[in-house]
Amino acid sequence: MDKFSFLGNSEIESIEKLYTQYQSDPESVDEQWQKFFQGFEFAQKSFPTSNNTGELFDNEFKVINLIEGYRKRGHLFTQTNPVRTRRKYKPTLAIENYGLTEKDLSITFQAGKNIGIGPASLQEIIAHLETTYCQSIGAEYMFIRNPEILSWLQNKMESAKNTPSFSPDERKNIHHHLKKAVGFENFIHKKFIGQKRFSLEGAESLIPALDAVIEKGSDLGIEEFIIGMSHRGRLNVLANILEKPADDIFAEYLGEDFDDEIALGDVKYHLGYGNTITTDKGKKIRLNLAPNPSHLETVGPIVQGIAKAKIWGKYKHDYNKLAPIIIHGDAAIAGQGVVYETVQMSQLKGYRTGGTIHLVINNQVGFTTNYLDARSSTYCTDIGKVIKAPIFHVNGDDVEALIYTIQLAMEYRYTFHTDVFIDILCYRKYGHNEGDEPRFTQPLLYKEISKHANPRDIYGNLLIEQNVYSKDEIKSLEKEYNTKLEEKLVLAKKADKLHIKQFLVEDWQKYHHPETNEFDSSPNTGVDKMILKAIAHKLNHPPKELKLFKKAEKLLTDRNEMIKNEKLDWAMAELLAYGTIVAEGNPVRLSGQDSERGTFSHRHSALVIEDSDQKYIPLKHISEDQAPFHVFNSPLSEYGVLGFEYGYALAVPDGLNIWEAQFGDFNNTAQVIIDQYISSAEEKWGIMNGLTLLLPHGYEGQGPEHSSARMERFLSLCANNNMQIVNASTPANFFHVLRRQVNRDFTVPLIIFTPKSLLRHPKCMSSLDELAENKFQEVIDDNNVIDNEVRRVIFCTGKMYYDLLAKKEEYNAQDIALVRIEQLHPWPKKQIQKIIDKYPNTRRWIWVQEEPENMGAWRYIKENLTSVNLQVVARLASGSPAVGLNKLHVLGQEEIIGKIFRKCTCERKNKYCGLQCETGSLREEIKKQHTYLYL
Repeated sequence: MDKFSFLGNSEIESIEKLYTQYQSDPESVDEQWQKFFQGFEFAQKSFPTSNNTGELFDNEFKVINLIEGYRKRGHLFTQTNPVRTRRKYKPTLAIENYGLTEKDLSITFQAGKNIGIGPASLQEIIAHLETTYCQSIGAEYMFIRNPEILSWLQNKMESAKNTPSFSPDERKNIHHHLKKAVGFENFIHKKFIGQKRFSLEGAESLIPALDAVIEKGSDLGIEEFIIGMSHRGRLNVLANILEKPADDIFAEYLGEDFDDEIALGDVKYHLGYGNTITTDKGKKIRLNLAPNPSHLETVGPIVQGIAKAKIWGKYKHDYNKLAPIIIHGDAAIAGQGVVYETVQMSQLKGYRTGGTIHLVINNQVGFTTNYLDARSSTYCTDIGKVIKAPIFHVNGDDVEALIYTIQLAMEYRYTFHTDVFIDILCYRKYGHNEGDEPRFTQPLLYKEISKHANPRDIYGNLLIEQNVYSKDEIKSLEKEYNTKLEEKLVLAKKADKLHIKQFLVEDWQKYHHPETNEFDSSPNTGVDKMILKAIAHKLNHPPKELKLFKKAEKLLTDRNEMIKNEKLDWAMAELLAYGTIVAEGNPVRLSGQDSERGTFSHRHSALVIEDSDQKYIPLKHISEDQAPFHVFNSPLSEYGVLGFEYGYALAVPDGLNIWEAQFGDFNNTAQVIIDQYISSAEEKWGIMNGLTLLLPHGYEGQGPEHSSARMERFLSLCANNNMQIVNASTPANFFHVLRRQVNRDFTVPLIIFTPKSLLRHPKCMSSLDELAENKFQEVIDDNNVIDNEVRRVIFCTGKMYYDLLAKKEEYNAQDIALVRIEQLHPWPKKQIQKIIDKYPNTRRWIWVQEEPENMGAWRYIKENLTSVNLQVVARLASGSPAVGLNKLHVLGQEEIIGKIFRKCTCERKNKYCGLQCETGSLREEIKKQHTYLYL
């Protein structure tokens, strides 16, 4: 590192004392100071300039301060903006601001060694610094606290003066990609007039930059890139980087029929794509561009999740085999909070991907909003400083500077495995889309843009000046490319149908999109009792040499007793599900806030070793050949983490991938992922995903924010078997639904509303036989009634069953059957009809829920259960899910139960008399004596 980086705050007297110390004992000072003082004394002897040693000494450090000024603030004085005059910043880098004068310009200073040019005049030092830090590239990196990184960046930039040097052939290659980038946009603009494409015009240098980072990455051993970007420039990237056939893109504009299994359910500039391309050196590189919605920056955590899964699985934890690239917009990266959430995950064990290349297409405007109104920070990329990532600002018109920078960034990522940001200052030729008029809001900017040459022409003219190409050669190349596009358009017009290639299709070859009848019943997911007991032994008997927290030891003792008695609670069944899944070769990943222990202290999947920070995770030690088990306490983020886990599940189709909310209602912070990916991605983009969500749900007097997981919102999104909605009421059924998720040759997202109080409810237990012999039950009937004597069938789900059961047992109410609907979607129509047929004498069919009537499952149930006259018992409709006072909650719950099991005021003296009153010989007379009998 530069040992003098702190000198701006040092006093000269301290340096003189250090020099005195050096004179008496050179070994007593740091090696870098030794070298500096040696150079200083050499300069005194060889280049005497003054008899005043103190003045010379003073000026040396003024020059060092000047060098530090360029390193820290040079980015404020660059020539990086192609269409605007830069804002003015003070103080400037003028030498007078550092105590130097013009007479010092010709003096030789040892400080030149500090920037790699040796003893040099102040004029030479300034020229070197100006070239390095104040031209087409601005660098922000002095906030980085790692000395090794600082030294590496300084050596790389200052030794090369941040000035690219390319051969004629390399320049021709750069021009080739600019030619394609500009030519593609011009062609679509002429051929598909009035259609949106969200063009790259003004930022076409992105295409040669992406090509350069892929080539550089390939040289360093990268085999795959996962790319995320929004709509702007996406078609150009698809055509010219991922090599999607241009005729396929043109066919999407023409809008003919398609022959794929899944319809084209989204606009062309949202679609994903994957392809294996060949680099200039003949290497094969896999490129995947993730599909994205219009919700800007949402794709960021998706990309990180995909990258993590592939790095861990396909590339065996080698971060130098795959790199993520995220392409941002300037307004979005500064304004969207999910960027912060994603960046904060970048160095966490469960989420890091070895560094991401962040590229910002900085149009200097967001839709119509001026950049000065779009952020408070100086730069849109200031978010990068949160994780001490280097940030480069590059003039988008200087394509060579951009390629130099992105190659440096790729090398940096390879070396340090952290993120790096490149802010490409460019412009947007048209409005937000090609039909938008930008001069309504930015007349001065667009006056300048209208007369500004595109990057291809700017670079072409430079190559003509340097005799790399002639003007005629460049025109010929442009014409040749345009002819190729014309040929592709002819092919597109001849095509009968579209060919839409699904994203990550190669990872999902063993899976298919399910038919409706495949949800009619669940596969057998039972596990032999001996295997269950063997896995339980592994879970409950950590190595004896590990000294665990005493309460953890008691927990394991209690779990051993459960296995002996063959009666399991929720947590034991859950852990056995994970244990059997990994033992069978399917990986499990569980991520969420406090997921290791569980919000309600039930799971304890990671056991802390006493008096240490180390943890023992039994599920990692089931067998030698087991699949991986991972559990992570996530950062306090829902949007970013759920997006990450969705992306992870995309790349691990055979795994049980779980995101758990701390409380169920916290999922609404991640609503964008639920709406734009989980519920709709299959229909929009044809992609499958088996992500499982665990959402704690249940009314237990904890207030509006900790009661409801908003079941109604998920059910309102259900259609065409796009999700599975489950509210399991027994440990065994939870065990089986988790195992079912990895035991079918199709998979769709699974939303499980998980319990809180039931985790320790004495009635909420399952036998070991239920885990061994059964499968998931979509509906659980009441086995404690005589079918013909049932007069009321109560449908319910989840915890509500146990509240009703307690009262039913108290009254011994044999005329009521409690039926649990465990799977709400896909709707178990056959199982429900079987229940209806089973109770022929039923007079009342009732749906009971603890949620307000306008929430919960009621409206969904009403739409689907139409073969009977169904009534509802629920809380009154409300704008808030629950009350705040526990006393009011209890009263509300009692009222719900009371409407089903209300005592009579008849001659039977306050006894429950439902069956007798409904069927007795004195029925009419008795009914007159009741204040309330039935709904």
